[in-house]
Amino acid sequence: MSEKLKIKLSIADRVYPLTIDPSQEEGLRKAAKNIEQLAKKFEQNYAVRDKQDVLAMCALQFASKIEQGGIDQSEGTLKATERLRSLDELVNSKLGIK
Repeated sequence: MSEKLKIKLSIADRVYPLTIDPSQEEGLRKAAKNIEQLAKKFEQNYAVRDKQDVLAMCALQFASKIEQGGIDQSEGTLKATERLRSLDELVNSKLGIK
């Protein structure tokens, strides 16, 4: 069992101390950096000064990307992708391409 790691992440001018598995550190740091960058973008482009509004917009942006990704990879899309992959393999086998 690996040791826990104590880190501090800064988001929207607040520091959040966390105790995590070492394998989570890179992902959490990248996520915090992405939130900071998006928050700055919202503050600059929309002149929003309330951090709660900025963070709500960040949360909406990230959540909508996740949801849209799920929609884009719906069952129908996955089936079509698999059929195309099978056709590609068939064509490649007939042409002698590996």
